[in-house]
Order: sequence, then C-alpha cells, then structure tokens
Amino acid sequence: MGNQLEKNLYEGSVLKKLVLFALPFLVSNIVQSLYNIADMLIVGNFCGPESMSGVNIGGQVTFILTHIVAGLCMGATVLIGQYIGSGDNNALRRVTATIITLLTWLAPVVTVTVLVFRRPLLELIRTPAESFSESEIYLIVTVTGIIFIFGYNAFSAILRGMGDSKHPFYFVLVACVTNILLDFLFVAAFGWGAFGAAFATVISQALSMILCIVFMVRNGFSFDFKLKSFRIFKDQLAMVFKIGLPTCIQNGVTSISFLFITAVVNIVGGVNASAAAGAWSKVNSFAIMPAFAISASISAMSAQNIGAGRLDRAVHTCRIGTTFAVAAMFLFFGVIRLYPSQILSFFGDDPQMLAEGLVYIRSFSYDFLLIPFIFCLNGLFIGGGHTMFTLINSVLSSVLLRAPVCYFFGVTLNWGMRGVGMGAPMASAASLLMIIGFLISGRWKQNVVKSPLKELSNN
Repeated sequence: MGNQLEKNLYEGSVLKKLVLFALPFLVSNIVQSLYNIADMLIVGNFCGPESMSGVNIGGQVTFILTHIVAGLCMGATVLIGQYIGSGDNNALRRVTATIITLLTWLAPVVTVTVLVFRRPLLELIRTPAESFSESEIYLIVTVTGIIFIFGYNAFSAILRGMGDSKHPFYFVLVACVTNILLDFLFVAAFGWGAFGAAFATVISQALSMILCIVFMVRNGFSFDFKLKSFRIFKDQLAMVFKIGLPTCIQNGVTSISFLFITAVVNIVGGVNASAAAGAWSKVNSFAIMPAFAISASISAMSAQNIGAGRLDRAVHTCRIGTTFAVAAMFLFFGVIRLYPSQILSFFGDDPQMLAEGLVYIRSFSYDFLLIPFIFCLNGLFIGGGHTMFTLINSVLSSVLLRAPVCYFFGVTLNWGMRGVGMGAPMASAASLLMIIGFLISGRWKQNVVKSPLKELSNN
C-alpha cells in the first residue's frame, strides 16, 4: 500500500491527531447532510407537502441501504486501522480488495431486489395516497444509482482506516455543490419534483465515487480497479463479516426502526405529518453530525492505537472526543428548543405541516442530551472490534423500546406526533445504561481482532 495514503494515528498528541482527523470528517458529513437538506428545502419550497413526503419516504429506504453498507464498511475501517498499527501490509492489501469486490457484487443484487418489491414496501409503511407516486419515483431513481452509494462508502471507509479523512471531505464537497445546483435546475426550474431531487442526488454521488477512484489510483493505491484485481480473500471476508456484520445489522435494525416510525407518522398524521417528520429528519441528521463524526474518528484512532498495543491512548481519545461531542450536542439542543418554528419554516410555510412538526420536535429533541455519550463510547468499543455488543445494544433499544414506545404513545394512547417523538430519547436512555454496564465490566478492553490478526500475519 502506498505510504502516501497512510497516516499514523498511534503516535504524537492525541488531541491534535483527533482534531486533525475529526474536523475534515465532521465537515464532510455536515456537507453531505446539507445536500440532503437541500433536497428537502428546494422540494418543499417549490413543490409542496406531497413531494416533500415523497422525498422523505422514498429516501428512508435508500437511507437504510446506505447505513447497512456503512456498517459493513466499518469492519474494513477497523481492520485497516489495526493492520496499519501492527504493520501487517499483506493483510491490508487483501482486505481492501475484498471489501471493494464484495460491494461491487452486492450493488446490482440490491438494486434489482428493491425495484421488484418497491410497491409492496411503500404500501407496508403506509405511504399516503397523495404522495405515493412521488415516493415511488424517488425510490426508483435513487436505488438505480445504489452502486455509487456503495462505492463511495467503501472508498471513504478505506481512506479513513488509513488515517485520511481529508480527501473524502473534498470529494463530498464537490458532490454537494453539484447536487444543490442540479436541485435548482431539475426541481425549481424544470419542476420535476421528487424525480428531479433523486436524479440530482444520483449524479452527485456518482461524481464523488469517481473522484475517490481517480485519487486512489494516482496515489499508489494497491487496488488498480482492473477486472483481474476484483477478488475476494476468504480469510479477510470472514474478518470483515466478523467485525462489520454486527455493525451492518445494527445500522439496518436502527434504520428499519425509524422506517417503522415513518409508518406510525403516516398513520397518526397523514401527508402533513410525513412532510414534517421528513423536514425534522434532515435537521436531526445535520445536528448529530458532530457526535457521529467524532465517534467514527474515535473508532479509526482507537483501532490503530489498539492494534499498536496502546489502549491508554485509545481511552484518552475517547475522553477528549466525548467532551467535544457533548459540547456540540448540548448547544444544538439549546438552539432547537429556542427556535423550533423558525427552523421548520425553512422547509415550507404550510400551517398544518408546521404544527405537526413543532409537536414532534418538542419530545424528540431530548435525544440530543444522550447520543453524544452513546456514539463516543460505541466508537471506542468498535475500535477494539466489539461490534457484537453494539449490535445487541442497538437491537434491544430499537426493537424492544423505540418502535413499541412510538406506537403505544402515538397510536394506542392517541398522543399523535408528541407520542411518536418520545420513542427516540427513551430508547437512547436504555441504550446508554447498557453501555455504561459494559464499560464498567472491563470486557471492552479485550481486542477482538488481536488473535485472528496474528494468524493472518503468519500466512
């Protein structure tokens, strides 16, 4: 692997390394979130609640697929980081080829599957009749371009595992600007609604993936993207699944629980509530970016440090990261509690949409007080390969608490959007209690990757 692509995260100042790694990753995620918000803002202001609802519902399915793939790619990030920390260049080369080939095969399978079952899926989540066609066309277009989502996530995961968070930021910035310009062209000028928003998204994602490939080839990346290089190594595939599959399932379960919430929203409030929930989901995805970026940075840094036998630096990284994440999320909480109506009004001025959204925000926003601790501690656990714990924790909080609470308070007790919004903070509270228990137990200190890595190094 070319040395120019690798960055050492297990020596030097922990604070400096974390800031220099996390900042580009944070900004890239904020930028990526911004162009998702741009879809909703432009559609909401030029096309109305029906198209907003379509973008929200159709986008939820793509969101699930993206997060499932990101979870699988986390396995590659952790392995690459630990292999760099231990100096195992052979395993490093093999795992990169394996993850790229795996996702190249998966993309067309996922595309065809979703296209075949799109209508039953949209009916299952109670898509309002007024926005069904918009939801369907948004889903068709974005799923057709799923190869670009998979590709960008794979290449970004590889670069982050190698300690480079700066270049993925550059690529997503170009994609963001492209997406916003195309949104104005396709949605505002041409009036293409959800189709225009989806088409703009696919083009921008394709551009970001192509930029990743060009950069990696020009900088000595061992995988040359020629047909003969696409190969899966069984030992590395087993390790990718061992570390990445739990996170993959975790992200899938969490995302599906939010899809369930979308269905509950459609039941309790119809198209206006769906539009409001869609607007809030974009704000929420933007607000949690600091905690998410810091968590991923903790994972990458912890992986290299644990691979190098520096558990103390991994813990120090988590402490510093948690401090930053808490400060950022508490600030967002204050702003959102003070100015909820002003924030929602950016997405449209429909009175019913605004009313539903305000009720939803007031109960949901308490989640911001809990997630920085959850994200950062999970980042430390994932860096050591403890993705099975994070999976169990997420499934229990999502399936056994978040979804039932949303339905019980929103539908059974007929509390509407206020009841639906209560599910997130209650699930997070239970999740944090489990995380604290795992932390106190000390089991997180055992490096899951350590023993298999020795075996691979001897091959």
